[in-house]
Amino acid sequence: MKAIKIFSIIMLFFAVNVSAQQISTADLQVTGLTCSMCSNATQKSLETLNFISSIKPDLNKNVFVLTFKKDANVNLDQVRRKVQDAGFSVGGLTVVFNFNDVKVDDKGQAVVNGNVYRFVNVKGKTLSGAVKASVVDKDFISGSAFKKQAATANSDAYASGTGVVNGKKTRIYHLVLS
Repeated sequence: MKAIKIFSIIMLFFAVNVSAQQISTADLQVTGLTCSMCSNATQKSLETLNFISSIKPDLNKNVFVLTFKKDANVNLDQVRRKVQDAGFSVGGLTVVFNFNDVKVDDKGQAVVNGNVYRFVNVKGKTLSGAVKASVVDKDFISGSAFKKQAATANSDAYASGTGVVNGKKTRIYHLVLS
């Protein structure tokens, strides 16, 4: 009986890993960069995040291509905070998710590994494979783009980035599929 319990726990662990969502890369546009020293300060700040495996800056576009460690728990808010800690702002963040049969409900919401995503332009679908999406929450896009998005958002959680999910106050990321 004990062997069956251990086997069940191991199988559950592998089932969770197989169905897990993985964020593989992101294009991070940073606003306010005026020189290579600004870019360097931002890169140094981002390098302190343990879930990033590489950072490739493109100074012509003020974009950093971030590659994340496999199976790492990526925190998009920490990425934003590191940019702000360096003295700059996020102008855009486009992320590549590797979804495995993630069901988006009729309200555009999907819960994956404890992360809650609300898709602005997808409802009632199943997402699989590499999916590119832009984060459209406050402080992830320009102020004017946020105001425009807020005018059309049908979500009370959009302005604050949080809402009640399963009876618990939760961070909700709002995404637009590319």
